[in-house]
Amino acid sequence: MSLYCMDWTPTISELSGPRYQRIVEAMEADIAAGRLVRGQQLPTQRALAKALGIDLTTVTRAYTEARRRGIMEARVGQGSFVSETSARRAVDMPHPVAIDLSMNVPPHPLEAQLDERIIAGMESIRAQSGLTAHLNYQPPGGSAHEREIAARWMRARVPHAHADRLVIFPGAQTILFNVLAHLARPHEIVLTEALTFPGIKAAAARLGVKLVGVAMDDGGILPDALAKACRAHSPKAVYLIPTLHNPTTATLSAERRNAIAKIISDAGTTLIEDDAYGLLDRSASPIANLIPERTYLATTLSKCIAPALRVAYLLAPDNDAQQTMRSHLQATVQMPAPLMVALVTHWIETGIADRIITAIRNEAVGRQQLAQRALKGFQFLAKPAAHHLWLRLPEARSDVVGHLLRNGLAVVDGEAFTVDGTPPHAARLSLGAARNRAELTEALRILVSALQKRTDTRQIV
Repeated sequence: MSLYCMDWTPTISELSGPRYQRIVEAMEADIAAGRLVRGQQLPTQRALAKALGIDLTTVTRAYTEARRRGIMEARVGQGSFVSETSARRAVDMPHPVAIDLSMNVPPHPLEAQLDERIIAGMESIRAQSGLTAHLNYQPPGGSAHEREIAARWMRARVPHAHADRLVIFPGAQTILFNVLAHLARPHEIVLTEALTFPGIKAAAARLGVKLVGVAMDDGGILPDALAKACRAHSPKAVYLIPTLHNPTTATLSAERRNAIAKIISDAGTTLIEDDAYGLLDRSASPIANLIPERTYLATTLSKCIAPALRVAYLLAPDNDAQQTMRSHLQATVQMPAPLMVALVTHWIETGIADRIITAIRNEAVGRQQLAQRALKGFQFLAKPAAHHLWLRLPEARSDVVGHLLRNGLAVVDGEAFTVDGTPPHAARLSLGAARNRAELTEALRILVSALQKRTDTRQIV
């Protein structure tokens, strides 16, 4: 049941700029201050125009801009409401893309209180040490204190996490590039799932490392296929996403994790474990817990809080490997952004990080439920806490993704994830990328409409 706020009247006299922008800014301020809350109904355009003593077109323009920013949503036959998620401006995309579900990013529900927590966190840092203290060069890989706080936090899932094995990187992509450069030389082989994260493909291509895909099913990589590939290729490393796999959402069972750990140990190779989504499903224990001496474990905040924080943690197999990776980090990007690391460390130390992640995980569950209802009758793979799903496309329509793009919806074709062989007839939908549930509902409507249309087999020759 919706909350009503039909008498909301913004204070715009103290703001500058065009009146319609002042209304939007006042709405954003009242949401941040808690005077407007998620799902709260807003006045009709005519009522607000009368209350402010301005013309109707100004309010119409303000409401249009508020919807564009994602802070307000319109419901047919019901009215206008404060968005279910926090403000996120539309990504600049080439015309005519209106909804972009191509980037796998977390949603930002109002419950996460990111705006308020960023401001409060920075104020706490300023009061404790001053902001300018974090504007100079810092030790590559983080200070001893920052690494200890991160290691203590990680020990809830990875008991062997210790500061002397941990390196703080500016994002998981930097971890993957540096670990790959350390473990494999040009033309040497690294195994991965047959479908994998495009970022590892890009890093391997830049370094001249050859990726070989290993067969998988709906449960993830097949242990027998991995063992066979290890015997055939003697790989320098194995790169895996065992939890909420990108793009299929597959999460390896405990049985498969045990089998894979044994295969990697028997082969004498090294595991690069991409734990980008592990904090969204804490029931899955990282493979690193089984073979810590053979694993580089990458944990990032990009998928569970926000990608622009650029804070990720690498847990190396031992102290020597940690020192080597700190040297690689210093040689490539010098250090992570100290102010962002300070903010994240504050959030972890005070328990705020876990509260933010819980709110984002809950929103992911809600969006998956919405998608489950909308896509009933279609074939797709999904998990409750995942930010994405893997939709199988009808083979009769080879250009479904292109068709969606022409109708204003961007998703990612299966070819982007294929290591070798024939790309699957499938696409990844990033549910978290929608600015709010109303936009996601519209995206799913466009998708279902496209999938339900008959294939036009006529050709002009």
